[in-house]
Amino acid sequence: MSDHDPQLQTVAALIGDASRATILLSLMGGRQLPASDLARRAHIAPATCSEHLTKLVAGGLVTGRAQGRSRYYRLASAEVAEVLEGLLQIAPPASVRSLHESTLTQQLHAARTCYDHLAGKLGIAVTGAMQQAQWLSADPDTGLLSITADGAQQFAQWGLVLAPRSTRPLIRSCLDWSERRYHIAGQLGAAVAQWFFHEEWIERGGSGRIIRVTARGASALNEMLGLVWPPLPTQNHPTASLLHDRHQGR
Repeated sequence: MSDHDPQLQTVAALIGDASRATILLSLMGGRQLPASDLARRAHIAPATCSEHLTKLVAGGLVTGRAQGRSRYYRLASAEVAEVLEGLLQIAPPASVRSLHESTLTQQLHAARTCYDHLAGKLGIAVTGAMQQAQWLSADPDTGLLSITADGAQQFAQWGLVLAPRSTRPLIRSCLDWSERRYHIAGQLGAAVAQWFFHEEWIERGGSGRIIRVTARGASALNEMLGLVWPPLPTQNHPTASLLHDRHQGR
């Protein structure tokens, strides 16, 4: 490694510790969590968790702020979340040792937040439906997504605020680690997730990354995007049945 190269080993060492990795993944839901909650999730003592958090803050991966007697932490930026999501692509799957763990895994794969945007089967389905509705278009060579004129009009009707001059891209294609397909991220991905929460189409499934589609949300997704939720059984890709027949011309 050249002396002029970024110090990759510093970040790798921070992420490489099992307890710190658990802390970082716990923050992938996009919310700030208290140190006590993070210690419980990592199965470590509060004092040990505090030491790990100090290192993560110093390394620029996490930020913390005091609130009353507690201190709350969150990922430092969307870029940190992108790195973690990328590493999940090549990480071996976690072993499932109980019915409870199996249920949580299924829920995580079905619908979750990837930092500040939708992921899992739901994120993939919403992205696909927006393409079917011609709100998004994909470059035939690169597959990169862009917002169409119809999409810009629809998102404006929803009241989504996008900033073209921001350093964060308007839309980014994020490879979903569980589905191995792309979902929308960037400003649009974050704004869509925020809108869904605001309209109570989705809700948090506890303090982690898992989210649930509400009855109101299932109805709205079917009406506006032609999605059927929960997914219907299919022998093909698990998200294929989420696209309603009217988007398939039937």
